[in-house]
Amino acid sequence: MQIKSFTVLFLILTILYVNKGYPENVESKSESQPQIIKNITGEEAHTIIEKNENSGNLVIIDVRTPEEYNEEHIENSSNIDFYSDTFKEELNKLDKTKTYVIHCRSGSRSSKTLELMKELGFREVYNMGGILQWKEKELPTIK
Repeated sequence: MQIKSFTVLFLILTILYVNKGYPENVESKSESQPQIIKNITGEEAHTIIEKNENSGNLVIIDVRTPEEYNEEHIENSSNIDFYSDTFKEELNKLDKTKTYVIHCRSGSRSSKTLELMKELGFREVYNMGGILQWKEKELPTIK
């Protein structure tokens, strides 16, 4: 009987030691992954988009105005207007564990968005700069 009690006590102590005694110290896989916040080229963005097109994990965000977006945009992209009063709140509602490719017209707004998404705790965000670079490489758009 003493051996069983000792074995149970040993197992409990081992579990507490491994978890440092506190369940809140056990991190989920997504929390333990480092942030990836990176500037990339249009070609690199195109590769990421193609590689992840059926994963359901990739979100393409165009931070230009709705008028700019409606003129021409990347297929399957979503528009969140950088100049909107609710821009930060709209970003903060997004799933921070997904992979994001962001862009604007020339790269200024998306660079600021990249920093904001980093601050908000997004795990993986790629800034391809502007749609001008995308079009320069004759990558596909929707008009």
